[in-house]
Amino acid sequence: MAQPSPREAARWLKERQRPALPHIRLAALAGSLAALATIIQLAGVAWIAHAALVDEASAASLVWVAAMVVVAIAVRATALASQNRFAARASDEVRARLRRDLLERLGHLGPARLARKSSGTLASEWIDQVEALHGYYAHYLPQMILCVTVPVMILAMVLWLDWLAAVFLLLSAPLIPLFMALVGMGAEKLNQQHMETLGRLSGHFLDRLRGLTTLQLFQHTAPATADIAEATDEYRRINLKTLRVAFLSSAVLEFFASVAIAVIAIYIGFGLLGYIEYGPSPQLTMFSGLFILLLAPEFFQPLRQLAQHYHDRATALGAAAQLQARLADTPVTPRDNTTQAVSDPDNALRIDELMVTFEDGRTGLVDVSLNIPPGQLVLLEGTSGSGKSTLLNVMAGFLAPSGGSVRCFGQVPGSEPFGWLGQTPFIRQDTWAGNFRLVAPEASDDALLTALERVGLKQLVSQRPNGLDTPIQEGGAGLSGGQARRLALARLFLADYRLVLMDEPTAGLDGQSEQQVIDAIHALRQRGVTIVIASHHPAFRAVADRRLLLRDGRLVND
Repeated sequence: MAQPSPREAARWLKERQRPALPHIRLAALAGSLAALATIIQLAGVAWIAHAALVDEASAASLVWVAAMVVVAIAVRATALASQNRFAARASDEVRARLRRDLLERLGHLGPARLARKSSGTLASEWIDQVEALHGYYAHYLPQMILCVTVPVMILAMVLWLDWLAAVFLLLSAPLIPLFMALVGMGAEKLNQQHMETLGRLSGHFLDRLRGLTTLQLFQHTAPATADIAEATDEYRRINLKTLRVAFLSSAVLEFFASVAIAVIAIYIGFGLLGYIEYGPSPQLTMFSGLFILLLAPEFFQPLRQLAQHYHDRATALGAAAQLQARLADTPVTPRDNTTQAVSDPDNALRIDELMVTFEDGRTGLVDVSLNIPPGQLVLLEGTSGSGKSTLLNVMAGFLAPSGGSVRCFGQVPGSEPFGWLGQTPFIRQDTWAGNFRLVAPEASDDALLTALERVGLKQLVSQRPNGLDTPIQEGGAGLSGGQARRLALARLFLADYRLVLMDEPTAGLDGQSEQQVIDAIHALRQRGVTIVIASHHPAFRAVADRRLLLRDGRLVND
């Protein structure tokens, strides 16, 4: 999966912002309104100080100014709350769309390709890396607008009061973005490494956690713990590098902002004392001097905030590189351009001149053609690597063919629900009833028990104190291999599937569990379901309507 360059990642982030642009602009508008209210508030404070200390005005005459300051504070608080709300909406919209796109892409890739990818890395992309974009859309983009509008408003006000003070502000302002960009260049690469390491660490930890029982059986927990500690330490080092860059940039920006404010303060102080007589200095008053001094920190505040959120941009670029690569990870495009459904009552599966070539150049299937009528039980045989699982994955729609055509009841594979039973059945952390209702949400408890009876699990569940409400751990932990596979097989009795595909359903089972699975499959066949099984087990040869032999990706006996 090739990683895009930072420039490509930045372009991708910009394209993703289009649906959220209205909210981003509203957030910037609310921020500008808050800045305007701040200017009015500081003007009122400066006017009160000048009137009370210089003009010795009465408190009663300043009530209206104090009321104006209170109103300005209220408007500022309301505008800031609105800015945060609009910014959050912008981020939520982008991230929700991105997760939908990721889900669609993972669906296109299918289980066959996703099986080669780490679940931890995929989970990190779905959660951590998508969340890493929040600061970019909610803070950085609105602040990019505010760092122009707010300083311009303040600069215009200072220019009206004292053009020399405005020149000081204007000369010092470019230093902050300049050093922010210089420091930020190194932060982008570090954040990309941070995201890549986080994905690897997530996958590494999840793999060790899933294999914990095996590690304990072979007394290999100590080396596994050392591996996780080493991966975690690498993540810690990259984190510290990122933090060092962040603290360095903050220190540089605060230094230049403080120096600029100090220069303004010295100028105003000496101007009011009469030591400076150049330009507009003699016209400085308590009101204008204090007002300018209060405005100076507000002039740099948007630039400071932009510097803080610049690290949100660097983080987003690192995450965007990973996400863009995932969204660009597309399955092989089939050359079968017939997408319209065609009625084919005589065939449950129709395959014509099927070709499958993998990304690494290996050939999976070569010129496979066959028709399977509805209701048949077809056995796929062949040595390991002959193409049995590949053919099943194509029938299921998990794998796109490189050539030829595949139709399931006249439709593209995967267009309608079908049953799938592999060597590792999908069992989520839930109750027995919850796992059954994945395929039959409206099924009654009696229907669940009937399905369990067909696969020989009714007695096991009945012996549990909570019956169908007994919890099951993820992956069926605590159940034997045969029990987990029979649970998955029982779900097929609940669902009204016309097609069921099975990949080595009896592999690794003891004799008793094996026979129970075979009996259940035979009972399923009696319901008129079309069943395709890839297996070496001789028991299926006696009950199969057809036996198909695959050798080196070719069908040799049909």
